[in-house]
Amino acid sequence: MSITFLTLLILSLASFRLTRLLVFDKIFEFIREPFFDEVKEEHDGEVDVYYVPKKTGIKKFIGELLSCYWCTGVWASAFIVGFYYICPDFSGLIILILAVAGLASLLELFVQYFIEK
Repeated sequence: MSITFLTLLILSLASFRLTRLLVFDKIFEFIREPFFDEVKEEHDGEVDVYYVPKKTGIKKFIGELLSCYWCTGVWASAFIVGFYYICPDFSGLIILILAVAGLASLLELFVQYFIEK
């Protein structure tokens, strides 16, 4: 199983973007919601909202997984690579879209950090 550097880069960017979608992005909030409890704490008149994984069972396991960027990244990477090898024709477009979105998000981070300061 040989893989080119370009393929590795595309798979990596796609995995990065899928992980961000699952862990942070608002569009996938509905997926995370069943696995977390909302905790509100008030300090000096300001309310902070925290999301903590459910306390027991499979919801706790998935909640802890989704609250860990590194953990979710491993599973997202496994999914992307498996998808690439099992369905190469079908997966190519989806993986490329995720990779382009991942690169775009990294470029935006660069612009915000270095250009807009």
